[in-house]
Amino acid sequence: MIREEIERIILKPVGVLKGDDELVPVLKARLTKREYKLLLALSEGLSQEETFEKLKLDNQSYLQLLNKLTKKLNQERIKQELSDYA
Repeated sequence: MIREEIERIILKPVGVLKGDDELVPVLKARLTKREYKLLLALSEGLSQEETFEKLKLDNQSYLQLLNKLTKKLNQERIKQELSDYA
């Protein structure tokens, strides 16, 4: 589930993403707790309202956090850590 959400966020993949079991340790090391929780909420298919409530966010904070998460996941170094080279 996390893998599918990351695939949606990453603009230009550098390889095939690892499986969820291999992604979690990398994500926990590279993302803040709030960024990771947002990624989990997105991967669970929660609505924006449910995500706001779960993470105690307002609309502006949500958008800022989503923007930071997106930028981080699109950094070349992190994309390489998340990928298996085929």
